Amino acid sequence: MNFKKIIGLLLFAIIVSACKTNPFTGKKMLNAYSNAQLFPTAFQQYDQFLGENKVITGTKNAEMITRVGERIAVAAERWLNANGYEGYLKDYKWEYNLVDDKTVNAWCMPGGKIVFYTGILPIAENETAIAAIMGHEVAHALADHGGQRMTAATGQQLLGTAVAVGTQVGGVDSQKQQLIMQAYGMGSQVGVMLPFSRGHETEADKIGLIMMAIAGYNPDEASKLWERMKANSGGKAPAEILSTHPSNDSRIANLKELAPFAKTEAKKFGVTTFRPIGDKLK
Repeated sequence: MNFKKIIGLLLFAIIVSACKTNPFTGKKMLNAYSNAQLFPTAFQQYDQFLGENKVITGTKNAEMITRVGERIAVAAERWLNANGYEGYLKDYKWEYNLVDDKTVNAWCMPGGKIVFYTGILPIAENETAIAAIMGHEVAHALADHGGQRMTAATGQQLLGTAVAVGTQVGGVDSQKQQLIMQAYGMGSQVGVMLPFSRGHETEADKIGLIMMAIAGYNPDEASKLWERMKANSGGKAPAEILSTHPSNDSRIANLKELAPFAKTEAKKFGVTTFRPIGDKLK
């Protein structure tokens, strides 16, 4: 069996074995990595990160991060149970930490390990906006975006290897081979990987809005948050086609459009009014 056939069979095996159903969209997703494969490594990396950074505890802001996270986690479990996915979160180990860092960011690792940097608090401004960020980051973990990205990257690498071997077997000279590989690299990145990532961000925005609304936070605040994020960026952002994220304007418009849907979903769980927006953060 030649190398190209081996690569082809490997890609086919990944696609067949990786087809799982996304509980939030009902669509099939490519994810070749199980929770048992991803979570232990993620938990270890998270503990290592906490050990190397200054974790803030015992403050109002730190307590708020935990409070909001716990409410979002409960909302996620309520939604999943109501939609036939009981036990979906059994392997998740939720943890919420505030880290002293000026970076404007927050993230959630596979399995529910969450970090907020203090640098994002002044832009968030209030607890409801923290819920919007928390909902978005938790959504990445709920929808297995980490495993999907790893699966896609593996496929990209294998196909790239197949292209390289194919040009060698086909007798393509080294200069043309280099051009072909450059074209493949650019094409697969701009045409596949970046749109894939932007799709995940948009999906996480939608799921996050639903989770924050079920948790009792007004989803209208999410678009206002991103207006502040846009202002903070000073308009400096790559063209959307070259970015892992949708543009700020696209995101703001999408969040405004989705907010009524999130409120409708929340009503199914008896949530018809929302918590106060919260005190201004420092």
